[in-house]
Amino acid sequence: MSQPDADMAWPDLAGRLVKDEAGLAHVLPVRVYFEDTDFSGLVYHGSYVRWCERGRSDFLRLLGNSHRDLDVGVDAREPAAFVVRRMRLDFLKPARIDDVLGIRTRVKEIAAATLTLDQAVYRDEVCLFEAEVMVVLVGRSGKPQRLGRMIREALART
Repeated sequence: MSQPDADMAWPDLAGRLVKDEAGLAHVLPVRVYFEDTDFSGLVYHGSYVRWCERGRSDFLRLLGNSHRDLDVGVDAREPAAFVVRRMRLDFLKPARIDDVLGIRTRVKEIAAATLTLDQAVYRDEVCLFEAEVMVVLVGRSGKPQRLGRMIREALART
């Protein structure tokens, strides 16, 4: 396989950070493929959850706090990972094969060891799905950890 031309811009697979009237958000573009749909041709409900996971991961990555960084331990702390504690999901309208969607993620609340995010899936300007997701930072020992300085500083910019 040949290398792309130097003039050709490679797409940013991690999406992008955007500023709007509500503050900083992350938007991840996703195309709906056959594997994302169910027997009716509509997007399977689990696909929305999977896309939101990607959105949360890339949001943290673009803020400078990737899962890999957490796994090796940052802020001189035990290696850790964010795990989902709670999800509230609202399926508003269906998406279909070949739709191009935007997964929007923004911080709702920051607490000692938890982070609550608002996420939404859009097709153009139409909201198809909304989620409120609380994640907890958990060390390899299985115990919750307070969010470290680097994570807090990055999230404070949102």
